[in-house]
Amino acid sequence: MKERRIPFFVLREAPALDPQLLTTIHAPESSWHCTLPRTAPHPEGSDQRMTRPRPESAGHDAEYGAGYGAGYDYDAVISGAGLAGSAAAILLARRGARVALLERRSDPEAYKVLCTHSLQASAYPVLDELGLIPALEEAGAVRNVARSYTRWGWIEPKAAPAGPELPYGYNIRRSTLDPLIRSHAAETPGVDLLLGHHVTGLVREAGRTLGVRASTPQGERGIRARLVVGADGKDSAVAKFAGVPARLYENARFGYLAHFRNLPLHGGISHTWFLEPDMAYAFPNDDGVTVIAVLPGKGRLPAFREDLEGSFFAFVRALPEAPPIDSAERITKIIGTVDYPLHSRKPTAPGVALIGDAALTTDPLWGVGCGWALQSAQWLAEAVASAATGRGDLDRALMVYARRHRRRLQGHQYLAADFAKARPFNPLERLMFSAAARDESVARHVHLFASRLIGPLRFLNPRAVAKASAVNIKHRGAAAPPAHLSRTGS
Repeated sequence: MKERRIPFFVLREAPALDPQLLTTIHAPESSWHCTLPRTAPHPEGSDQRMTRPRPESAGHDAEYGAGYGAGYDYDAVISGAGLAGSAAAILLARRGARVALLERRSDPEAYKVLCTHSLQASAYPVLDELGLIPALEEAGAVRNVARSYTRWGWIEPKAAPAGPELPYGYNIRRSTLDPLIRSHAAETPGVDLLLGHHVTGLVREAGRTLGVRASTPQGERGIRARLVVGADGKDSAVAKFAGVPARLYENARFGYLAHFRNLPLHGGISHTWFLEPDMAYAFPNDDGVTVIAVLPGKGRLPAFREDLEGSFFAFVRALPEAPPIDSAERITKIIGTVDYPLHSRKPTAPGVALIGDAALTTDPLWGVGCGWALQSAQWLAEAVASAATGRGDLDRALMVYARRHRRRLQGHQYLAADFAKARPFNPLERLMFSAAARDESVARHVHLFASRLIGPLRFLNPRAVAKASAVNIKHRGAAAPPAHLSRTGS
């Protein structure tokens, strides 16, 4: 196993953008109302349960007065045992909560197939808190520093001389990662992993959510909990039943990907191609597998529909410094989607929290969804754990989580939704990316933003913009052929 080193890259987040950006509208209360009798936490004879001893939760219901919360089966019930749900279960249980982690699939080895298979550096602190770093390294996860092609050349971030190493996350296939984190959750005291449990409704009283209805291998059951967490993806059933609408943003690109073996990449690191408006990336993963994805503008869609394999391979062959795809072994089908809108939801409702894609789904070309799933789980646990165990005001705790989620992700989502229009770089993007291709310090700054360790306002702060301007002015002064300046537009 590789030597473990804790990287030096815990950075302060920038202030959020205008709070009016990407807000959602409260919908009327959902018509899904039911009051169910309390059921035993596990039906007798159930064989779909993976449990460990539960810690006791002190002071339950003190802040709500006598009678409130009587009959809870758990402090929190989480729908979805993927990355976000499993991480939230672990982190809440470690803080004293009793957690039911529901997974609709019965196979503990199940995993998400359509994914970028990448964890941004911003998620490293969560992985560390979960205790997963040694297991990831042992499983062969690849540290994901990347080089990016632009019309001005390659952006190749490097550590500063005598400075700390560049921040990194990991590339690892979901077929490895999902069972790993799910088993970690099942082994955590206080977590009951309930496989084959599909949420079919919410338990509601007086306008508040107090649990879920679930279809199980033993039949329908109700599970009562102080907090219901939707970690069930972009088409979240929990969000639907809670009446939380999604605000959608059109994505003018489509995407396809496939996995290959024996596909060498320059430096053995991730590659991204900004072709304006088309995009592509190649991410080396565990077990010697490389994921290649193409994300063209929808103008190319008819050709892909007519000949998917031919169009996919032709697109990759035409990339600058193209990976040798023809000599590699393709080990999966070419899969993808032609319609993948971005969406944002208000991440809370009375008694409900949404995390991961259930709260916000962004453009897959940025490869940030897995990292944000883990981060939102951590933000939720930090905000609500005490209240979920009856030692605080749950509504106030949910407001704290919602504010942090909005502050950390709203600006990124605004820029992603704008770039999803399949437009060329705007003037500020041209300034920053062209300078990054010419200057190592600007390249490091772009790397911090691409890793989601800084927000848009810090990325485009006056000092950074002035530095990029100076780099480009110096470049223009040193460039000899005027034709080159005209061609690049810089």
